[in-house]
Amino acid sequence: MSDLPNCPKCNSQYSYPDGNMYICPECAHEWSQDASASEDNDDATVYKDANGNVLQDGDTVTVIKDLKIKGTSSVVKVGTKVKNIRLVDSDHDIDCKIDGIGPMKLKSEFVKKA
Repeated sequence: MSDLPNCPKCNSQYSYPDGNMYICPECAHEWSQDASASEDNDDATVYKDANGNVLQDGDTVTVIKDLKIKGTSSVVKVGTKVKNIRLVDSDHDIDCKIDGIGPMKLKSEFVKKA
């Protein structure tokens, strides 16, 4: 097929060139061909905690809300420190191991950087 980039706004595969611009027929977004080359390089996702601090692999975070553990009657309490987090690209941003509970997946919106 063609090597045209997907739309950066709606990720549609049906973009087409028009002069020095690309156009998406599904959402009518237009972007320059020069900008699409630089956007491809900035593909890394930035994960932020509840306060807006940037998270990285290996950080220590603190839980800011009581979190019920699905399928059990256990709860991860407010103030629980989680060491050595690993960031993943899924619905839950953080893979970690919590002492006394075991492996967990957390959302970055419920933690703050310690």
